[in-house]
Amino acid sequence: MDLNKMKQSTTRMILQFAVPSIIGMVLTSFITVADGFFIGNYVGKEGIAAVNLGLPVIYLFLGIGLMVSVGGVAIAGMVFGAGDKEKCNQIFRQTIATTAGGAILTGLLVFLFFGPMLNLLGAEGLVRDYFCTYYIILLPELVVMVVNSSLGMFIRGEGKPQFYMKVNVICVVMNIVLDYLFAGVLHTGIAGIAAASLISALVSLAAILYFFYKRAQVYRLGKFSFSISVLKSTLLNGSSEFIGEMSTGIAMFAYNFVIMRRIGVDGVSAFTIVGYVAYMFSMVVIGFGQGASPLISFSYGAQEKALAGKIRQKTNGLVLIMGVLTFLLITAFSGWYGELFVKNMAVQEMVKSGISVFMISFFFSGINAITSFYFTSTGRAFESAVISSARGLLILLICIFVLPVYFGMTGVWLAAPVTEGITFGISIFYIKREMKINLL
Repeated sequence: MDLNKMKQSTTRMILQFAVPSIIGMVLTSFITVADGFFIGNYVGKEGIAAVNLGLPVIYLFLGIGLMVSVGGVAIAGMVFGAGDKEKCNQIFRQTIATTAGGAILTGLLVFLFFGPMLNLLGAEGLVRDYFCTYYIILLPELVVMVVNSSLGMFIRGEGKPQFYMKVNVICVVMNIVLDYLFAGVLHTGIAGIAAASLISALVSLAAILYFFYKRAQVYRLGKFSFSISVLKSTLLNGSSEFIGEMSTGIAMFAYNFVIMRRIGVDGVSAFTIVGYVAYMFSMVVIGFGQGASPLISFSYGAQEKALAGKIRQKTNGLVLIMGVLTFLLITAFSGWYGELFVKNMAVQEMVKSGISVFMISFFFSGINAITSFYFTSTGRAFESAVISSARGLLILLICIFVLPVYFGMTGVWLAAPVTEGITFGISIFYIKREMKINLL
């Protein structure tokens, strides 16, 4: 990395690192949307609801993967910026091993709690059957997905984000083709759609492993000396990402709990369809965060704190623009959007009436997420954790349980924008405090 280039062309450098990551993340999220399309059209609204009930499981995997990966990448990046190539390579190997081990253990534990979770949510009949069929097959895919994502972060750290983008393109195309083959041609239903995701993830893993064995210049797979101190630093530094994803998972569980009891399967289906837009937008934001993080870590490690702050500001501006554009685009096509996934008129109407309200959150959520990434990348885990827990758990849970009592399904849609707006105030507070400290 070249500090002079980063100073002179900050936005260009952010986009150079972020765009391939964004494309990769959007393509990854597009797999979920494609699955939703095929489930909605070939299985039905019960299938969509069943998949949504299991989203907390996916966020649990993402939380563990991001905690280890983001923490490890940040530490490795700062060490690399300080010039110690061998130590950063050791950190890389330990990070990947820890990610894989944590994901496998998580999969085993989740499998044991399928029944109690479904009982608590009150899932019965087709929704329960579809859930079990889909997620028993998807659990191995989630393990592979987490490892792929972790390895992908280090590919970007190598300065080769385009390679990971190409891998994601292959994965998405393969997944969509297999979805159509299994669900549309062979009529294997929701099991076939889950199998398509697993096969695609395994192919992606093979391509990524090829990169590290044949093309990597800094990070190479191999033996390493396990360090407890590195593990502690990694988990602490990535704790905000874990809190963020776990908070999202808990919040999703709370959403499902409230909607199932107050509105029913139609409400869960509508929320899921709207959630696809939120998921894709969050992937764009994460892509910006993952692209900016190595630049921020390197700058901070090189004692260029002002440059690190400039990168944060530029990235925040970019995600705000994306939030506004997404809001305008989806609002214009809100009626058509619901029809794409289901033919049920009640669900379509819920989607049409709620999506614009829900997407107001996009004006704030990107800035909150990037600010959290910034504090993680500079080793400020506490500030990052506060922002993540506020927007993903504490404030959001209050909104989820209180607003629907007074406003019904409209209260469900309002929970996200109210939460992100309050959290935005917290983000501004921490940024202003840091700017004041740096000027002293």
